Amino acid sequence: MAEFDVQKRLLHWYAIFVAASVLALICSGGLVTSQGAGMAVPDWPNSFGYNMFLFPVSRWVGGVFFEHTHRLIATAVGLLTIGLCVLTLIIEDRLWVKWLSGIAVIAVIVQGVLGGLRVTEHNAVLGLFHGCLAQGFFSLVATVALVTSRFWRGIKHASNERDIRSLRFWTIIVTVMLFMQLALGASMRHSHTGLSIPDFPTAYGHILPPIDAASVARINEARKPPQAPISSGLILLQYIHRVWAVLIVVGLTSVAIKILRRRQLTVPVRSAAGFWLVLVLAQFALGAWTVWSNKAADIATSHVFVGALTFMTGVLLSVILSAMLSPPSREDSLGRTTREVARA
Repeated sequence: MAEFDVQKRLLHWYAIFVAASVLALICSGGLVTSQGAGMAVPDWPNSFGYNMFLFPVSRWVGGVFFEHTHRLIATAVGLLTIGLCVLTLIIEDRLWVKWLSGIAVIAVIVQGVLGGLRVTEHNAVLGLFHGCLAQGFFSLVATVALVTSRFWRGIKHASNERDIRSLRFWTIIVTVMLFMQLALGASMRHSHTGLSIPDFPTAYGHILPPIDAASVARINEARKPPQAPISSGLILLQYIHRVWAVLIVVGLTSVAIKILRRRQLTVPVRSAAGFWLVLVLAQFALGAWTVWSNKAADIATSHVFVGALTFMTGVLLSVILSAMLSPPSREDSLGRTTREVARA
């Protein structure tokens, strides 16, 4: 079989399509949370007693529209992921890639169950796990798309291992920081209290936010319905989210510039680092805009969208740098040897 024949190209582009559908699902979930529509449909897996797929379109109004379409998109993503697993089992000759696609199926099932239990159990903590797993699932499917690409098959072992090892270490550190930031953001969204700090870059006009009991009581008196009361913990959570964002921008910028300066790295890798840098700057700007717009749904959802892309790019860069430090697998070596013999 050719190194990258039509079947392998099909698998690669299908994996990209599935990853794009997962990103659309994350955006849909962001809209559900931004619109406060998480419990607009109170039952699951049915919708107001109807089979999910037979729910009348005439009733897709208000928050029900956002929640119900999120469920339909999630179902489609689940079916697409199963299809990806089947295609991988048929086409792919590397066992570890087959395992990755199998793990993706398990992840999407768990993701769906968590989403359903969030509704039936009225548990916001489950919603938090649901949101965090979505980010990991997206990066997992994107990784499948990466390792089934022609680019992946052309990755060569690094000549300067020490340099690449250092880049990989800091890339992983920043990527972990990004995941922690996504978890903090999900915690804020699922508190359903709106903005705990309404101004930026200051916090209630100060560098440090007021979190004493008297100040929090005055803040809650000034908040008008439908704004829910806040606590010192929620104020502190949002403030940590801001400080962590600054640390991420500094750390990611430093790592991305180091990758861009390594001329021995291929153009796609350095381009990915440049894209990563643009994403984090856009993400920081969107975070500020979210506050200035009083958490407008479209801006907040864009913030979720760019955040998912930023984390995914960090994961893929970490995987690529790891591949540059790893010798070819036995399966890949056998495949290359076979092709060399055939050409001879």
